[in-house]
Amino acid sequence: MSDIMSAPSSALLSAKDGVQSICVFCGSSSAVDAHYFDLAKATGRAIAKSGHRLVYGGGGVGLMGATAKASFEAGGDVLGIIPEFLQTREITYKDVPHEIVPDMHTRKQMMYDAADAFLILPGGIGTLEEAVEVISWLRMKLHSKPIVFLDTDDYWTPIIALISHTIDARFTPEWLRRHLHRATDAGQAVKVIEHAWITDPAETDPPLVDPSLI
Repeated sequence: MSDIMSAPSSALLSAKDGVQSICVFCGSSSAVDAHYFDLAKATGRAIAKSGHRLVYGGGGVGLMGATAKASFEAGGDVLGIIPEFLQTREITYKDVPHEIVPDMHTRKQMMYDAADAFLILPGGIGTLEEAVEVISWLRMKLHSKPIVFLDTDDYWTPIIALISHTIDARFTPEWLRRHLHRATDAGQAVKVIEHAWITDPAETDPPLVDPSLI
């Protein structure tokens, strides 16, 4: 598998031997409905229970903080990566190891380097940017890491419909459908990722996700 990123700058990016890392993209807003926080906590616990490492954006607020705290409190291995200028705004969660980086580009690069899969929870513009970027890299065959959208309320339905529209219009290749997944609970999302790690999507029949959803 090719990698578009430079070599990791810190030993923190390397998980323990045999441990795979799930990078979670999600919102930092604390103003959202409680069920989003419930989903974030369930996600953190599910990743910890599975024995995988959580890699996330480093903040202690919003869904980011809820995911990290739940994973850490469940005994999970957690790595936060946060830019210097966001340490105060997003309140770095200091109970877990962190990489402090100079800018957003470096943050995304290091999260990618440390990840074996991407799990996308509800979030805003920043989360959308992160999701679209890793999908774009997948489209260019620069990686084959699983990408899973997770929601319980059809939050991601509009972007999934848009991706499907680009496929139907032949701007995006049909094969991409088999590499993008959707889940409606945290445990299911982790299982989808684990299955994708050991399965060649080209040989999966039927697809892990109904093609009409992606």
